[in-house]
Amino acid sequence: MELEIYQVDAFSTRPFSGNPAAVCITPQGLETALMQQIAEEMAVSETAFLNLADNNLRWFTPQAEVDLCGHGTLATAHILRQNGRLAQGAAITFHTLSGPLTATAVPQGIELDFPLLTPTMQPEAPAELLKALGLAHEQVSGYGLFGAKQLVVVEDAQVVYALKPDFAALRALPGRGVAVTAPGQNEYDCVSRYFAPWVGVNEDPVTGSAHCALAAYWSTRLGKRSLTAYQASPRGGVLALALREKGRVLIGGGAHTVLVGTLRL
Repeated sequence: MELEIYQVDAFSTRPFSGNPAAVCITPQGLETALMQQIAEEMAVSETAFLNLADNNLRWFTPQAEVDLCGHGTLATAHILRQNGRLAQGAAITFHTLSGPLTATAVPQGIELDFPLLTPTMQPEAPAELLKALGLAHEQVSGYGLFGAKQLVVVEDAQVVYALKPDFAALRALPGRGVAVTAPGQNEYDCVSRYFAPWVGVNEDPVTGSAHCALAAYWSTRLGKRSLTAYQASPRGGVLALALREKGRVLIGGGAHTVLVGTLRL
């Protein structure tokens, strides 16, 4: 079996930045076990699998399937546009574990229509979580949950940049992923980093799905419906966020294809 495979740096317009995603496009669906093996082989934070027969889109880390992935969806739409399957200004709707997700080819890149995930704020963050992240209690101004994931708010962007979590300690705690965020500087409304050692991704370079919650939190706090977000991982990435009606958020960004090949199985 031969499959077309790509690697795309998403939420960036240049190589070696943003979040790398593998994209595998097939005329028919693949077995789940095979997709998981391919994702492990590709060894990037997410591998996206698009079945052209029904536009079913699935995403796998090297260790697990996930139910929502922004950069994998953006990378898939980028490849469809690159290959002439998605025209400029046109949209495509993918069928996913998170319901229908639409991607539109816009001049600045790809714009995703995703669900807005309003975090449920809690009285305080678990002490064990803060210790594993390397945060002191007094540095934290807010803590919330969005699904199985966690949001930690601090007030100094430099604290976010300087984080050095203990990933073994994080894995020993309940969780799926944790975003640490702060008010932005200069052109950015907010900055963040995202850690998910529970699914085999110690630090995700740029996380579209986490920004479904970050958009909700910062929009309310700043009183703005359009935001520019920066994910301050070593690779870094910029996301344009715009709240829409009926609990949706538009997440926009660029992409750059770094690898085109054939997967031989």
